[in-house]
Amino acid sequence: MFLPLLLLLFPAFLQGQSNDGTCSPNIYTVLSELEAKVNKLENQLQVRQVAFSAALLASGESTTGPFSDFTTLIYKHVVTNVGNAYNSDTGFFTAPVKGAYHFEFYSTAVGGHTSAVLVKNGGRTFAFAEGQGNGFGTGSNAITLVLEVGDVVSINLWLNSVMYDNQNHHSTFSGHLLFTM
Repeated sequence: MFLPLLLLLFPAFLQGQSNDGTCSPNIYTVLSELEAKVNKLENQLQVRQVAFSAALLASGESTTGPFSDFTTLIYKHVVTNVGNAYNSDTGFFTAPVKGAYHFEFYSTAVGGHTSAVLVKNGGRTFAFAEGQGNGFGTGSNAITLVLEVGDVVSINLWLNSVMYDNQNHHSTFSGHLLFTM
């Protein structure tokens, strides 16, 4: 649709006048503006592609915790990181664009108490807790948040809690952009 329209208007742009005798913008100015708009739309499309999923351990089998204070968990086994918004060195997800994001987090513990909380910019949001004297205990939760550019989300292990993971990746943290705002 764009090309036929451009072909119809092209002679008028070259003459510098429209059919009604008024002055038309220079074709190079119009094309430059159109190119800028196309580039902006391409950038917006790329930013809309944000999703990650990671498990606590990259390899092996281990129990993390307990700690005497809230501790940020660093999920090392990154399966997906479209948009590179999750940092596996810090455990932080940083919003690249304002929008609504959905997060899910899961945990397993063996013979202990597991409890974690999703943290947004240092403030606690949704949490879970599960205690087992023997065997496996699990916990999970999910939340949809409106984030501004640069907002930081992470998972903290609750004090005196543990989290277990192995090659089956029981303890995970995932999130994705639903839509921009």
